Amino acid sequence: MSQRTIVITGGAGVLGQAVARRASASGDRVVLLDRADIGEATDLAGDLRIGGVDLTDPDSAGKAFETIAETCGGIDALLNIAGGFAWETLEDGSVDSWERMFAINLRTAVTASKTALPWLKSSGSGRIVNVGAAGAIKSDMGMGAYAASKAGVARLTESLSRELLGQVTVNAVLPSIIDTPANRADMPDADPADWVAPDDLAAAILFLASDDARAITGALLPVTGRV
Repeated sequence: MSQRTIVITGGAGVLGQAVARRASASGDRVVLLDRADIGEATDLAGDLRIGGVDLTDPDSAGKAFETIAETCGGIDALLNIAGGFAWETLEDGSVDSWERMFAINLRTAVTASKTALPWLKSSGSGRIVNVGAAGAIKSDMGMGAYAASKAGVARLTESLSRELLGQVTVNAVLPSIIDTPANRADMPDADPADWVAPDDLAAAILFLASDDARAITGALLPVTGRV
């Protein structure tokens, strides 16, 4: 099988890098997209690094994906990992937080997916894997904006899987708490062993992006550890 080109949005983050390391070890060509300036960050796993990309902006995304396609000869898989989290009650929080969560969690996935579609469809084995959240199925206090935006990712996954049926598979993982330095700092009394290790979540993402998952589309896969 020829080398595949896998694009990872949020590629410089903890999960993005876990996926990049696994994909590189499997022989895939890995492209990192990130809002941060990562072009010269040679310490990051990945074959091509494109920074300064605003995935809420179709023009910025379009330039980045055109560069990828020209450099790599196409795109076979898009892994929408870019996103963020905010804990905020409605009473004490800001309405702007809802717009921010929808922008970084849902709009980025919509923009990247739409922009990459021509190349994914011509791949012959195109894959989109989104990162949703278990909290989108059952939310909790302070997680309204985040959970609502991730529920949007789930509905995008289901809708797009039907739109692209027989052309590109579209699936999502629904993690609980991911074991990251930020989450450890925010929850110092919790036991991270109960959480989802980034490498374990990366394995699930890359399975859905693999040829072995060719018969799976529209799936929302819980990856929740012991939470």
